[in-house]
Amino acid sequence: MFSFVQKQEIAKRIEELLLSFHHPEMAKEKPYFKIHIDGAEGWSWADIEPNWIYEKKQPPSFKKYLDLPFEEKKRIFDNNMKKK
Repeated sequence: MFSFVQKQEIAKRIEELLLSFHHPEMAKEKPYFKIHIDGAEGWSWADIEPNWIYEKKQPPSFKKYLDLPFEEKKRIFDNNMKKK
């Protein structure tokens, strides 16, 4: 539902908010969370986790595709359809 860049921004703000509470049972840094957001349609959803979990692993490559401008996505789609 959200692009990878948008998920990074959401995760950053959630982490900042959680740490701002200074709750005694909360980790002092790198709190772990997983948030599931349902979209308007049944097929539309997003899972958001902290950015630091990607420090040692790369996000799936299709995430980069989601961040492309619409025109570039359309060009890629059109090129793939011509191959069929």
